[in-house]
Amino acid sequence: MIRWGSPEHGGGTTARRAGTRPALGALAGLVGALLGALPVAAAPARYGAPAGCASPVGVHTAGTPWAIELLGPRRVWPLSTGSGVRTAVLGTGVDARNAQFRPGQVEDGRDVLDNSGVATDDCDGRGTFAAGLIAARPHDDTTFAGLAPGVSVLPVRYTQSTTQGNGAVDPDRLAAAIDVAVTARARVIYVVLPATRNTAQLRAATARAIAADIVVVSPATSGPRTQGATSYPTALPGVLAVGAFGPDGAVASTESGDHIGVSAPGRQLLSLSAGANGRLGHSPTVDDPAYAAAYVAGTAALLRSYRPELSAAEVVRRITSTAQRTAVAGHHPQLGWGMVDPYRAVAAEGVEDPPAVAAASAQPVAAAGADRGSDVHPVVLPLASAGLVAALLVGIGTAVTRRGRARGWRPGG
Repeated sequence: MIRWGSPEHGGGTTARRAGTRPALGALAGLVGALLGALPVAAAPARYGAPAGCASPVGVHTAGTPWAIELLGPRRVWPLSTGSGVRTAVLGTGVDARNAQFRPGQVEDGRDVLDNSGVATDDCDGRGTFAAGLIAARPHDDTTFAGLAPGVSVLPVRYTQSTTQGNGAVDPDRLAAAIDVAVTARARVIYVVLPATRNTAQLRAATARAIAADIVVVSPATSGPRTQGATSYPTALPGVLAVGAFGPDGAVASTESGDHIGVSAPGRQLLSLSAGANGRLGHSPTVDDPAYAAAYVAGTAALLRSYRPELSAAEVVRRITSTAQRTAVAGHHPQLGWGMVDPYRAVAAEGVEDPPAVAAASAQPVAAAGADRGSDVHPVVLPLASAGLVAALLVGIGTAVTRRGRARGWRPGG
């Protein structure tokens, strides 16, 4: 049986040990119960979003979303909330008027579609959804929160400004968006919508961002039409490429290769909705593996806040080195070095070597002081029980292996 386990490299041990191996039937019941809590409460009033634009379906008041249960940000927040880290969200803009963004948290940003206006509205909605996974602050009236609620968000719009949909991404406009983030001195760049074509402009802009010591995070492609495709800047040197899996453990992204660094939840996700008009407002659950990269970008922001002395390359190495491995050693072509682990990435010691050359170790995680710049509410998301997290990890590893065998790959191959 394949399971997610401890990394085979130097670094701290994790509190999430799979002490038991429940049958997948029992796991399905646990996951089903968790997902059954996902529907949001009915909206008490209309939000007033423009016709054809994204708008909330209500406020999420049920159980903690499964991805948050799995990643456990509450463990990290006493150490870091990402405060002081400007995180650029490159996509369709970010609607700053959702009440789970603190005042001023979403900066004006820039619209590079026509080089006019700011990017603090978002008709399409995907940029706001992505930013919420990273930056939504805890709120008494909802059980949803982002991974790094202390960050500041720099929205840069380069696609889909007026209508919802999946129009092709112009790689040169994406290159211009990356340059905006570099000029604004972002410390993390999250590309929400990568391009399927590579150009000289995109290569050059990505290289400038890497040279400027910025962590660039980009998702792997997904969907039947992208089977076997490569996305950009995801596949470019120095970029932290992110694969995805769902709550059933199945691989959710189709892009594969040595460039995939880590993986994160990418199905059955909910987040903030655009069009909330100053209130709380959440989306329905969506399946889009591109959002897995938001959790990795949030982890990078947590790490850059807590360990500001680390270079971007060192941040990437820590994230890949502390990822939760499967029991089978080696790099997975669609999941990279394993599932991102925000707490280990921030708190573990002795993990600076790349995972391919790091030696096995059982070093403990060193004690660390709290991030006193945090404004996170003291009563936040409930902690996931160790048994549930272990069960989810076991199930993910098993289902990933079964799906992989059906597709003809072998873990570590």
